[in-house]
Amino acid sequence: MPSSPSICYNAIVGSATNKLIEKILKLPPEAHAAIAGSLLVSLDETVDEDTEASWADEIARRVRDLDAGKAKTIPWSQARRMIL
Repeated sequence: MPSSPSICYNAIVGSATNKLIEKILKLPPEAHAAIAGSLLVSLDETVDEDTEASWADEIARRVRDLDAGKAKTIPWSQARRMIL
């Protein structure tokens, strides 16, 4: 892994935030995703109800496809390699 991501934040945030980031980075990836999602949601000042409903429909469709065996899944490690 490259050098600590918190180094990037030194010019923007204080040491308390850096310590918090270091603790978060020690958590499992699932926790990172949950925290990141919560932080992103906290930035939304308004909620577009139509968009929220559309995403809920899309998520439900994807879950149905997974349950029915219509969707092909791959491990995260493989997906990450493809992305990078």
